[in-house]
Amino acid sequence: MRHTPQRPGPPTGWRRRLLRLPIHLFRAGLGPLFGGRLLLLIHTGRKSGRSQEVVLEVVARDPARATWTIASGFGPDAQWYRNLRHTPQATIQPGRRYRAVTARFPTPEEGGGIMVEYARRHPRAARTLCRFMGFPVDGSAAYRAAGERIPFVRLEADDRY
Repeated sequence: MRHTPQRPGPPTGWRRRLLRLPIHLFRAGLGPLFGGRLLLLIHTGRKSGRSQEVVLEVVARDPARATWTIASGFGPDAQWYRNLRHTPQATIQPGRRYRAVTARFPTPEEGGGIMVEYARRHPRAARTLCRFMGFPVDGSAAYRAAGERIPFVRLEADDRY
């Protein structure tokens, strides 16, 4: 029997304001303070067509292929995730510079591998993420199963622009 996670809803009120503070740090050119663990994602709202911003954790980075992988901790209903599904072209600011990217969506099997590797590199953060999302945390098999249920996005640099 598979465990059905009980994902928390998106933050509201003062928690939402607190989580949006890093946006201002990125805007001020202070993105490098996060040591590459966070990036600013600038994407297009699927309904409004307006530019939207969110700061997200980088789960994996491949400098040779110029890709950044992020996870939707609030699941497939997160607004930024739904917006990228609608319009996969976006811009990121991983430090001080901006990069045009295209969003790709790994398969659940690929997500399992991404999560296992993330847990190997950041065990405490992986445990926290899985608990937050309602997944059991008892070894690599649990991380693989959780990764198969977490929506991941791979942002690929678009160097044509």
